[in-house]
Amino acid sequence: MARLLQRYRDEIVPQLAARLGRRNVLSLPRLDKIVVSMGLGRAHDEPKRVEAAVEDLAIITGQKPLLTKAKKSVSAFRLREGMTIGCKTTLRGARMYEFLDRLINVAIPRFRDFRGLDPGAFDGRGNYNMGVNEQLVFPEVRVDKVQFQQGMNITIVITNSCSDEESRWLLEGFGFPFRRD
Repeated sequence: MARLLQRYRDEIVPQLAARLGRRNVLSLPRLDKIVVSMGLGRAHDEPKRVEAAVEDLAIITGQKPLLTKAKKSVSAFRLREGMTIGCKTTLRGARMYEFLDRLINVAIPRFRDFRGLDPGAFDGRGNYNMGVNEQLVFPEVRVDKVQFQQGMNITIVITNSCSDEESRWLLEGFGFPFRRD
């Protein structure tokens, strides 16, 4: 069993139940999935960018990414319908908890000039979004093999959350280092 899943069941659930005043465990906020995505803006100029991004994302998440295609043509961006514009991976279950553990304990402390995560990055429905400037903060990516610096977006989807505050309490229980204002 993943370490954070065990921590959720043993420590976080009783704390949330007491804090929210709910006795039903299934009504408490819990992680549903984590979506890790990379936008490849210059992919149509350099086809090797797509291959490099897919390879790096597969190494980071542990599963093969899905290529995303443009739905509409936009002439200002020299973009045609059907062109590859990014890749994404959806993590659930044990892989999700293992990725979250590596994100909190290994990757986030390696951020340059880190002062804490933005506590206002919730979307109003309890989901949290964060950006990573480069894939090199993950130790799985070998620095000598990286061809292109690439950022990524990480979306943490939380179910059964009535508010952003409840989701924040859940993520603080996991050990998210939110910025104190």
